[in-house]
Amino acid sequence: MTSQSQGIQQLLQAEKRAKDKLEEAKKRKGKRLKQAKEEATAEIDHYRLQREKEFRTKETNVMGSQGNLSAKIEEQTTEAIRNLTSSYHRNMETMMKKLLSTIFDISPEVHPNFRPAV
Repeated sequence: MTSQSQGIQQLLQAEKRAKDKLEEAKKRKGKRLKQAKEEATAEIDHYRLQREKEFRTKETNVMGSQGNLSAKIEEQTTEAIRNLTSSYHRNMETMMKKLLSTIFDISPEVHPNFRPAV
């Protein structure tokens, strides 16, 4: 009987050691998963920052050229307004004289299609 109880004791001890090794392996696996997750998160953050930096660079290049275009358009518009204003001031008096002479210089004439009643 003693040998049977020793065998049972050995089996119980072996089972306990196996259970301990299993728990230890699970802990190591959990630690590795956590570490891998942290590394992946750090890598994702680094990649995201890098892509955002590239995006900002491209955005600055595009928006900078658009800013130059808007400045050029504004300058052209101002120049066109200046030209129109100067043209208006140069030609205003002559055009007013022509308009007034057309309105006030009336020469009454009979229309060529007019037929007097007989």
